[in-house]
Amino acid sequence: MTLRSKLIVGNFISILLSGAVFYGLWQWLDNDSLWFAILVGCGTTLLLSMWSTRTLANSLSALEVGLLNFKDNEFSVSLHQYGESQLDALAESYNQASAKLRSERQFIYQRELMLDKVIQNSPNIMLLVDDNQRVIYANDAARHLFNQGIKIEGLLLTELVSVLPDALRKALTSEHEGLFSIGDSELESGSLTEVETWHIARGRFNQNNQQHHLILLKQLTKELNRQEVAIWKKVIRIISHELNNSVAPIASMVNSGRVLTKDVNNDKLTLIFDTIEDRTAHLSQFISHYAQFAKLPLPKKSAVDWSKLIAQLAQQYPVNLITELPKKPIELDSVQLEQVLINLLKNAHESGADKEQVSLSFQEVILPYSGIFITVTDNGSGMSSEVLSQALLPFYSTKQSGTGIGLPLCREIVEAHGGHITMQNRLEGGLSVKLWLPNS
Repeated sequence: MTLRSKLIVGNFISILLSGAVFYGLWQWLDNDSLWFAILVGCGTTLLLSMWSTRTLANSLSALEVGLLNFKDNEFSVSLHQYGESQLDALAESYNQASAKLRSERQFIYQRELMLDKVIQNSPNIMLLVDDNQRVIYANDAARHLFNQGIKIEGLLLTELVSVLPDALRKALTSEHEGLFSIGDSELESGSLTEVETWHIARGRFNQNNQQHHLILLKQLTKELNRQEVAIWKKVIRIISHELNNSVAPIASMVNSGRVLTKDVNNDKLTLIFDTIEDRTAHLSQFISHYAQFAKLPLPKKSAVDWSKLIAQLAQQYPVNLITELPKKPIELDSVQLEQVLINLLKNAHESGADKEQVSLSFQEVILPYSGIFITVTDNGSGMSSEVLSQALLPFYSTKQSGTGIGLPLCREIVEAHGGHITMQNRLEGGLSVKLWLPNS
């Protein structure tokens, strides 16, 4: 019998028993006690109904308490059996749901512990701030950078950055993404010890109807980058050597074939020779581009003729010179420097920028280190955070026909001079590429 049927039968029996009690009292007492008999009969009905539905009331009460615990993320409460099949099935379903939620919460908790462990031990700096620039979350690297390892949650980012180097403070308080160097301003002020290159990335999301801002800082270790580049160079030299060993005999055999068949008037044969010759020439040119990166010679430094250099650049890519040319003599490899600037101007013109807005500027530095800052800017589409973080790596290119060698070659030349290169999106749109080249 179902629970519903039992309740109906129980109520029916309660009514019959109450009626019998009422009738017995009415017959036994006089007519003046009619209301007393009615009252006793109703009371009997109420008591019998409460007794017959006590199991249902207890089970529903327990279920209500359990669901309230679910609402409070408490899944430890279980319901016992009542000896009623339908109520027992409901209790079993509740207990299964409770066990599954407990298991899932434990899994999420373990995953959060693992994720937090990874984040806390990451050398990259991670900050989560709200719209008021108050720190909501920070990993161990961030605490050591800002507050000597002491907890910084709840503090204002604007207060924490006050003790940081100028370049790092500006990067954190602005909306910039991309590469920047700590040391440019210190170089100009005379307090530079070593230039550090960093990458900053930003993100934002809504949680609990509140805007959150995620800031990721990564220091690019030059030694690791140098090792990676050295490996790429070795691979390129091996591949270039093997390809050249194959291309040279092919080109020689094509010439021999032309000589042997010069008296044969066959258009198809001529087309075959032309195709082989064109493809071997293209392959040789392709190899030479990578070989230039792998076999970059040491800089041959001499005093730079800036007027001549700018004139040669302007013949290939129009550029707007927004500062005066350097007046102090500086010794650099003019040929390699021209290659760097050609690559940067080429990229600027291919970025969708207005050609009249591609600009070149110079800033001379004398003390404590003599050298020069060279900046190329454009108003093109700029670069995404992902592209900026990998733009200086060999073979990385977003262009369909790009080789991924241009910017890494610029970096190799600049660092071979003892300098460094930084790239940053401009607030007004476009990209700014800054070179530091010492005079030494």
